Amino acid sequence: MDLRKLKTLIDLVAESDIAELEVTEGESKVRIVKSSGAPQNQVVMMQPQSMPHTVGAPVAAPVAAPAATPVAAAPAEPEGHIVKSPMVGTFYRASAPGNPPFVEVGATVKEGDTLCIIEAMKLLNEIDADASGVIKQILVENGQPVEFGQPLFVIG
Repeated sequence: MDLRKLKTLIDLVAESDIAELEVTEGESKVRIVKSSGAPQNQVVMMQPQSMPHTVGAPVAAPVAAPAATPVAAAPAEPEGHIVKSPMVGTFYRASAPGNPPFVEVGATVKEGDTLCIIEAMKLLNEIDADASGVIKQILVENGQPVEFGQPLFVIG
């Protein structure tokens, strides 16, 4: 299903009195459920009809961080400017298999230089440097799934 269609369906549910919407298109099935208390807490579930498992992904859910999390994460964060993932997807260091990586540790980058690609829903999204400097660390392996806000690079 097209990402624009999915966004349109989510907006439709959010703006209406509909509590739940299920759409089947080809082998894909999408189910959008609006919680009764707040319209921004929607859950979108997509599953191919041939698979018996339901895959759920929160679209917009409030994030509650326990007080111990920042203390535990602080020592693990390297020093320097951290480039974080702007989305959930699969991390790729090069534009195609066999091509050289966009950057290596020790490479000098300018703001706007492409650092990697994150594939999300069959779309390839180039991630650019938001600061100039030298790549100190690459924190993710090629082909590894990444989460929103996950550190990818350290620029010093």
